[in-house]
Amino acid sequence: MAFGIGINMSVTDAGMIKGKQREIACQCWFTSKGRVMPVMIKIQDEDGEIRTIKQIRINSCEEKMYAGISTLEFDCTITILEQEINVWLLYYKEENRWMLAYR
Repeated sequence: MAFGIGINMSVTDAGMIKGKQREIACQCWFTSKGRVMPVMIKIQDEDGEIRTIKQIRINSCEEKMYAGISTLEFDCTITILEQEINVWLLYYKEENRWMLAYR
């Protein structure tokens, strides 16, 4: 008799999150179908000042598992000081917490 470990999982574990991470506040919109859409983020910069970023372009969204934690990963392009930066917005569903990851 053989046992398959993890073969019936709908989402496999993606391992560790790559890059640097920062805690953020995120204003989001929930569609009538329950889809999450980030609208605005607030992040504290190195000087301790809170920055508001409203220019967010969502390139893709994927549901992932990081260390067994269900996460929505948004591949986004944000504009800061007229410069476009590729980042990942991570929404940890069980904790209702947002993080920003970048390289």
